[in-house]
Amino acid sequence: MMKPNFSSGGGMKGGQMRRHKPCTFCGEREERERYIDFKDPIRLRKYVTERGKILPRRISGNCAVHQRELTLAIKRCRDIALLPYMSDS
Repeated sequence: MMKPNFSSGGGMKGGQMRRHKPCTFCGEREERERYIDFKDPIRLRKYVTERGKILPRRISGNCAVHQRELTLAIKRCRDIALLPYMSDS
């Protein structure tokens, strides 16, 4: 039986595999907490950089479904001026 070769490519040293972060929205039990509310800028600010960019999936750790919902919620929150498009600096 042949062992898989993890050492080629990917930038990881010594053949280590990186485990991805679990989705924060999938892990929540209550149904009302799973809904990504665009009127909650405090919670959405965690997924936006200081420059105003939305964090990608590989950094935030969200699944694809929740990342799309999160992106839509952030854009809606910006439209009603609860989150800034860019920082002031």
